[in-house]
Amino acid sequence: MDKKIYFLHLCYAPAIEAGEEFGMNARVILAQGALESGWGTSLLAGEHHNFFGLMAYGASNAYWHGEQAVFESAYGTHRFRHYESPRLSFLDFARLIRSAYPRAWQMSFQSEAYAKEIAYSPYISEQNGDNRDLYRRNIIALEAEIGRILEWGEGMAA
Repeated sequence: MDKKIYFLHLCYAPAIEAGEEFGMNARVILAQGALESGWGTSLLAGEHHNFFGLMAYGASNAYWHGEQAVFESAYGTHRFRHYESPRLSFLDFARLIRSAYPRAWQMSFQSEAYAKEIAYSPYISEQNGDNRDLYRRNIIALEAEIGRILEWGEGMAA
């Protein structure tokens, strides 16, 4: 199965639930998850259900219970959140955006405004080599691509 179709098959329902629970555009959530996880192909997504690269900082909450995935690199030890399911990853991400990035959250139904706000926020770090404008453009492109795939899928189901 194509990785994009598989990602949407696995993550569509969790993104819809997270969007409804936290008042966010599910397609923007899916776009950011696709970008951060390489359409769900990253080790972090595959083995730890972490589709957004969320670090294991902060207190446990209803969606993340403190479990960690630990990775060693030339730059040190990195601790990421481990989730029991993709659903919990998507819910925790939407919770984080609503609570820590309220300006981006308010713009989630305007994908270009959301992409700009999140790309130029502390969510990403230029210290890690992230290119903010490329990140912004990728979210916009992925949100549009996901929309086309979903529309195609609906047309195929008819």
